[in-house]
Amino acid sequence: MSVDTATVKKVAALARIAITDEDAARLAPELSNILGWIEQLGEVDTAGVEPMTAVIPNQLRLRDDVVNADPLTGGGIRDALMANAPEAEHGFFTVPKVIE
Repeated sequence: MSVDTATVKKVAALARIAITDEDAARLAPELSNILGWIEQLGEVDTAGVEPMTAVIPNQLRLRDDVVNADPLTGGGIRDALMANAPEAEHGFFTVPKVIE
């Protein structure tokens, strides 16, 4: 695909970038080369290649989901937490309505 200076100026205007005529003339062949490389990538046969999320195989290290893992932040202390709430209802904090 060939990019001319009018296209470069249009793209620059859409991107809100001020360029001169000299800059547009200099950037046109560079953008044409970049688009040529992208067209070359489209010609690569990727029929048997599975999509990757990363270039190296990796596994997330997750912690065990245990409710009472920590006596301070774990579960089973709802009544102690609700004792500090200015208003509580059905075991939840009650807050004033903020949307009319």
